[in-house]
Order: sequence, then C-alpha cells, then structure tokens
Amino acid sequence: MTKANNFQRIRELNYLQKAVLASALIERMLPNYGLFSEATGFGEEATLRSALNVCWEKILLPKSKIDLEKQIEKVEPNVPELADFDMFGTYPAIDAATSLLSLMHGLIAQDEQEFISVSKISQATVARFIEYQMTVEGEVADNQAVREHPLMQYEIEVLGELIDFVEGMGRITSDNVKALKKQVLADGQTNIGLTL
Repeated sequence: MTKANNFQRIRELNYLQKAVLASALIERMLPNYGLFSEATGFGEEATLRSALNVCWEKILLPKSKIDLEKQIEKVEPNVPELADFDMFGTYPAIDAATSLLSLMHGLIAQDEQEFISVSKISQATVARFIEYQMTVEGEVADNQAVREHPLMQYEIEVLGELIDFVEGMGRITSDNVKALKKQVLADGQTNIGLTL
C-alpha cells in the first residue's frame, strides 16, 4: 500500500474515525516521550498520558464537559526545546507532544486537518529516525532509501491496518476503542521500533 493511498484513505474517513485514528497513532508515539523523559529527567509522561486519556473520553462522549483547553495548558510546558538537549530522542519526544496538542486543538475546533497531521507527524518521526540511523552507519539516507527501509514499510503497513480497523468499527464505542488500543500496542513497540 503506498503512502499517498493511506493518506487518501484517511481523508475519506469521517470526523470521529479520523480522531480515533489520530489517538491510536499517538498511543504508539507516547512511549518515545517516556523514554526521552526517563533519560533526561525532563517532562512528565503522566501529564501527556492523562491528556490522551481525556481525548479518548471526549471522542467517546462528545457532549461531555471536558476542558481540553486546561489539558493543553498542562501539556505545553512538557514540550522539550530542541536547543536544550543534545540527543536524538528529543525529536520523537517533541513529535509525540506536538501530535497530542494537534489532537486536542482538532477536538476543540472540530478541525479534521489536525487529525490528519498526526499521521503525517508519525511518519515524519519514522523518516527522521531512519535518516539518523543511516547517517550514523555512514549510509546515504536519500528519499528512496528512507521509503524502502523496513521500519518505514512497517509504519505504512501499520497505518494501513489501523485505517482498516477504524473503517470497520461502525459506531465508535468503548469496546471497539479498547480493541483498537489493544491492536495498536500488540506488536509491543513504538512507531520507531523501540520496545515498550
């Protein structure tokens, strides 16, 4: 399945399906933040975890009086500044936090574009990680090499499977959200292949 095909398919999902897919992708990205936080002592993974849980709740209970603005205020100070850290892990941590903020802004403004950008950020995280690895190993990380890399192929495949799952969900219920979360973490790794 080609990348364009996946993004085309995402655009065809309805509002709630896009929100659920974005949340599922963040589930795969969040542990990257946790590993960064553990290594540097910066940020509270629990704050991001809690905000993501609130987003799931908001998706399941759209009428609920959940204050996402307050969640955004809590998450923003936890976004690392690239200049403050001299390690690659800063990038996936920023991407995870930024994706979460996109999801919350999308839910507040009912802006589907924010949900679509989460899948783009996830793929960009993988691409950057592959480029970093290849450069360290002295290989040339051009677009084609990155696209054909097993980790990128896997990211595209996982995204395709998640889209299939979301398309088949019908009504979004707590049961099928549970099943989706289970599937997202079934392979026991983050989007950049780190073991959970």
